[in-house]
Amino acid sequence: MTEPERIPLTLTDQTSARRRGCVSVAVALVFGAAVGGIVGLLANQTAALVTAAVVVLLLSALSWISSRRTIWLESDRVMAKAVGTKSVDLRHAERIELLVTDIRGTRTIGLLVAGGGKTINLSLAIYSGTGGRELGILVLRRLADILAGNENTTGLVFSQLLVAQLRAEAKGEAAADRPLYRLASLAPGGRLAQRLKPEAITRFVATLD
Repeated sequence: MTEPERIPLTLTDQTSARRRGCVSVAVALVFGAAVGGIVGLLANQTAALVTAAVVVLLLSALSWISSRRTIWLESDRVMAKAVGTKSVDLRHAERIELLVTDIRGTRTIGLLVAGGGKTINLSLAIYSGTGGRELGILVLRRLADILAGNENTTGLVFSQLLVAQLRAEAKGEAAADRPLYRLASLAPGGRLAQRLKPEAITRFVATLD
């Protein structure tokens, strides 16, 4: 038997990932030095060095784990791997929500899917200003097809949202006029992460062509 095809679900290229890794290491060093300096004022130099080393190691480890995270679609399952591997069957997902994160003006909009005690955040698009990056047409089409068969009616709403996104892209509409961008813009600013209310999403999708 042939293994199911693995379809990558990533919005980040390797160059950007390496750049973020370098920035994370630099931040860890600066933060570790700052914490160590404070400890040094309150205790002694040895305690300061130990504290700085522990902070740098912890932050570097978290950054390394984050950089190793990969996510892909395998048959009807979303798979995510960092240290271990977890999966959620989209056709039987118990909960599907829309999550918007805002970090320094860059907004990421994605599906938060849960099932079988597992939760995975599947990023659909990243926007900054009037542009950004979105999952490819074939990937969005595949996701829309799977969600349409979800046991929960919420799945159909998100399927229609992705279909509307595909139509907008096929028409050549600018990123700022596409459904995912418009939904990401609806989320209030000043919050690191927030879930959009299901009723609001349903009303929004009902207005789309």
